[in-house]
Amino acid sequence: MKKQERPLTSDNLNLPLINPNAAGIDIGADRHWVCVPVGRDSENVRSFACFTADLYAMADWLKQCKIQTVSMESTGVYWIPVFQILESRGFEVKLVNAHYVKTVPGRKTDVLDCQWLQQLHTYGLLAGSFRPEDQICVLQG
Repeated sequence: MKKQERPLTSDNLNLPLINPNAAGIDIGADRHWVCVPVGRDSENVRSFACFTADLYAMADWLKQCKIQTVSMESTGVYWIPVFQILESRGFEVKLVNAHYVKTVPGRKTDVLDCQWLQQLHTYGLLAGSFRPEDQICVLQG
């Protein structure tokens, strides 16, 4: 369940690190790909299934890697349980618009997507989508 492709590097190392403890998650229907900064684990990219136990294992791994903030992209509703579990574990979670991230050419795999999200989030280049507070979400249901 672990896979890693070539790590992404920045051509411009003069960019300031805004979120050095950032992770990126590419949300899928049956598997989520997660990237943490290089050096935080023997493999900085892992995949997790979508069952509740797997999402808690993802949160545990992110804590182990000393992650504080997470950006994720999803084109469907599969982000909701991930968002809720990570937020309940104390992470700052940003859901980013997939359209803004996917417009960059050359990324074709889930692994590269999560690495790209992690890199952009590290440099503070991603803005989260609006999500109302939990009390408002309950009222909408």
